[in-house]
Amino acid sequence: MPTTREKQEEVEVVVQEMTPQVEGPVRRSSRRTLVPKRLRYSPEETPEEPTIKQQRQEKHNKIKNQKKKVDLKEQDPSDIENSDGAQTSEEYGGLSAYELERLENIRQNKAFLSTLDIFQASEELKWSSKPKPSQRGLMRSQAAQSESLPARRSLRLQNKEAEVLTLPPEPKGTLTYEQPLKKPPGPLPMIPVNLDEGSKLPSQLVELCSESSTEQVKAKLHLKEYRSALSHMKITPGRVAKVVKDRIFSAAFHPCTSSLFMAAGDKWGRVGLWSVESDWGHDGVLLFEPHTRPVGCMAFSTAQPTHLLSLSYDGSLRCMDVEKAVFNDVYDTADGLKTFSFMSDDCLSLLVGNWYGEVAVVDRRTPGNTHESLHTLDQVLRCVSVHPLQKQYFAVAERKTVSIYDSRYLKRNIQPVSQLRGHSLSISSAYFSPCTGNRVLTSCMDGNIRIYDTSALTSEAPLLTAIRHNMNTGRWLTKLSAMWDPKQEDCFVVGSMALPRCVQVFHENGQLQHTFKDDENLTTVLSVTAFHPTRNALLGGNASGRLHAFSD
Repeated sequence: MPTTREKQEEVEVVVQEMTPQVEGPVRRSSRRTLVPKRLRYSPEETPEEPTIKQQRQEKHNKIKNQKKKVDLKEQDPSDIENSDGAQTSEEYGGLSAYELERLENIRQNKAFLSTLDIFQASEELKWSSKPKPSQRGLMRSQAAQSESLPARRSLRLQNKEAEVLTLPPEPKGTLTYEQPLKKPPGPLPMIPVNLDEGSKLPSQLVELCSESSTEQVKAKLHLKEYRSALSHMKITPGRVAKVVKDRIFSAAFHPCTSSLFMAAGDKWGRVGLWSVESDWGHDGVLLFEPHTRPVGCMAFSTAQPTHLLSLSYDGSLRCMDVEKAVFNDVYDTADGLKTFSFMSDDCLSLLVGNWYGEVAVVDRRTPGNTHESLHTLDQVLRCVSVHPLQKQYFAVAERKTVSIYDSRYLKRNIQPVSQLRGHSLSISSAYFSPCTGNRVLTSCMDGNIRIYDTSALTSEAPLLTAIRHNMNTGRWLTKLSAMWDPKQEDCFVVGSMALPRCVQVFHENGQLQHTFKDDENLTTVLSVTAFHPTRNALLGGNASGRLHAFSD
C-alpha cells in the first residue's frame, strides 16, 4: 500500500503533465498585480528612478562637453587642424569632425567681427549716455539739503497708542496764491534776478542795445545761393545757453550785427537777455521778471533799438527801456493778452489782441496804459499781423479762418476785406510776408502749413501751397509756428517733431531748402524759431528755457 509521500509525488507528476509548457516568464494581469506603494515624501526609490538618475547624469555630461566646446573657441586653430582622431577624442571631449568644423567656423566669424570693432562699438553704445544739455547760461538752483531725520518706527511695534490727529479748520475768505496774478502797475526797475542783490546792469549792455543795424537789407538771393548760405550756418556748444528757467513761449533777435543778441520769454513771465560773445551775468545771460504769466509775444523796436516790448497772458504789455533801466507799463487790461503787432514804422502805435477776440489800438505816446479804441472781432483770436506796406490792413487768425480787416472801418459793422479759408482746425499763427505783404503764411493744427496769395485783396484769397507738417506738439511744448525769413521773404522756417531733432526751411512752393540738425548740440524740439533781420543767423527755443543759435 503506497504511502502518503508516494501519493503526493504521483499528483505532482500528473499536474506537470497536464500543465502546458510556456517559454519565458508567465504574464499576469496588471489589474491584479500589486504595485509597491510609496508615500509622497518617502525616501524609498521606485524602480524607474535609477533610469532618471542616468538621464540626469547624461545631461550633466552633456553640459560639461558644451563647456569644453566653448574652451575650444579660444584655442589656436592650427592645433585643431593638426590634431588626429585619437587626440580629438581624448583632448576635446570626444567631439566629432562636424563639431570641430563648426567650432572653426565660429572662430573665423568672431575673428572677422573683431576686425570691424563691432564688439567695442557695442560696448561704447551700451555705456555711453545721451548728450547732456548745455550747462551754459543760468545756473541751476541748488535745492536745500534736507536735514537727516531719525528713522521712522511703527507705534504698534513700540506698544504705543496712535496719535489722534485733527483736521485744520477750513480757510475763510478768498484764496491767495504764492505768486501774484500780476505785477503792480507802473514802471518796474530792471533788476537782474540771476545776479547778486544790488547789482547794476552792465554798461556794455546799453552800448550793445543802442547799436542799430549798419547793414542794409540784402537783395533777394537765388534759391541756390540761399541754400548755400543756409548750409554754412552751424551751431557750436558756445551757442547754446539756458536763458530763462521754464518753457520758452517767444523769442526775438536784436537788430545789431556786431554780436548775436537775443531775448526770450518763458512760462512764468520771465524775460531773459543773452549776448553770445559777452561774459556778463551767467555766460552773457541776464534774467528779469516783468510779468507773472507766459510771455506770448515780444519784439525789439526797429526805430528805437533800446526798447523791447513784451506781452503776457496776465494782461500786461511792457516796454523794456535799457537806457532808463525800467520796464514801462504800455497797456494793461484785466483780460489776458495774446499777441501784438506794430502799426507804424516808428513802432509807437500797436495793435493788441486778447484771448476773447478783441483787438485794441494802443498809442504809446498817450499818457496812461489804456487803449485808444477796442473792437470785437471773434470769440477766439490767436495772432495778429499788420501789413508791412499798407499799415491799415491787418490779418487775424480766428477760429478756422484768417480774416483781413481794414483798421479805418472798425467802428461799426466790422466786415473783413478778405478771408483765407481751408483750415479744418484751430490756427496758431498767420503772418504777412515781411517785405511786400503779397503772401500770408498760416500754421494750423490740422497738420498743414499754408501760403495764400494776398497781392490782390479779394473777398477770398486763393491758396497757393499746402505743406504737410506734424504740428502735434502736445501740452508740454509750445505750438509750432512758421515764421518768414526777413531777408528772403519767399522762404520760412519752422520747428519739427521729427527724429533726429531738426529745424526746417521751406520755400513758398513747398520745396524743402535746408534742414538744420546737430546730433550733439540739438537734441530737443525747437518750437520757437526766428531769423535775424540782417545776418545769416537763426535762433530756436525749447521747453527747458534754452536758446540755440545757428550762424555762419
